[in-house]
Amino acid sequence: QVQLVESGGGLVQPGGSLRLSCAASGFTFSSRGMSWYRQAPGKERELVAHITRGGGITNYADSVKGRFTISRDNVKNTVYLQMNSLKPEDTAVYYCQAVSLPYWGQGTQVTVSS
Repeated sequence: QVQLVESGGGLVQPGGSLRLSCAASGFTFSSRGMSWYRQAPGKERELVAHITRGGGITNYADSVKGRFTISRDNVKNTVYLQMNSLKPEDTAVYYCQAVSLPYWGQGTQVTVSS
């Protein structure tokens, strides 16, 4: 079955960096675009970044553009989110999703606080 396992979250000070990973299994990873979403307390889940199946095209929410970078490794079946210059408003649970597959992982908590 489809499994998405996010990791790499934690507590970081404003201005710091984190690298999230999402290990995927149960489907042909290289044939699917992948996205990162986040959900802050009391807010709806929002799209943060997307990468096409080959990795050639990426898109970002305006709020993270220039600070976050999405990438993927189609050999390791893993998608990454490099997050730099983190702000308190980036605090949320981060999830990955494969395009058109209705599955979510458990998410990884990112907390940006001094």
